[in-house]
Amino acid sequence: MKLQVAIDLADTKEMLRLAEKICHIADIIEIGTPMIMKEGMVPVYEARKHFPNTLILSDTKIVDGGSLEAAYACEAGADIVTVLAAADDATIQGVIDKTHANGRKTLVDLINVQDVVSRAQEIDRMGADYICVHTASDVQATGRNPLEELRKIKAVVKDAHLAAAGGINEETIADIMQAGADIVIIGSAITKKEDPVKEAERYKRYMKAGDKNVQRN
Repeated sequence: MKLQVAIDLADTKEMLRLAEKICHIADIIEIGTPMIMKEGMVPVYEARKHFPNTLILSDTKIVDGGSLEAAYACEAGADIVTVLAAADDATIQGVIDKTHANGRKTLVDLINVQDVVSRAQEIDRMGADYICVHTASDVQATGRNPLEELRKIKAVVKDAHLAAAGGINEETIADIMQAGADIVIIGSAITKKEDPVKEAERYKRYMKAGDKNVQRN
């Protein structure tokens, strides 16, 4: 099980300062969509340059121009590129083919997909490396989280690894782990804390131990 830390609301300099502190803890550093919208591929390039031994995910959320946009992310140094499950199959396949041709991987994001079971099966057959259940930030205030969707797709996905994102914290991580996530994606529960290093270490220890409760030191 891998810990992915999502760095969203930051500029490149802030991202580098934070990533420097946690790159030895996180298995994957995510360059979040807001940062990419603001600064393009620059933060991906800089993360790759500064952290050559850390997996870098570019959360591009591609929805069209799959092969071309995946190529940009690969050129910038992303190890994993994201595409929306709501995109056309041709777009998703374009991302998968381009990333694989470059020795990289694709994560397909099920955010706002209504029938996650059927779509996950289709994407699994297309050869995606990762399929992610994702509760949108705009609806997390309602109490929704990705747990139930994770349980549903775990039962039907045969080949792809599974990721879960969206409001995961110390109250939900145990259930997410037990439901079979291969990658646990945590953002503000780490990055917005006063001591993000301590928080990242705590979640990482918890994930390694497989405990049922996150205990504060």
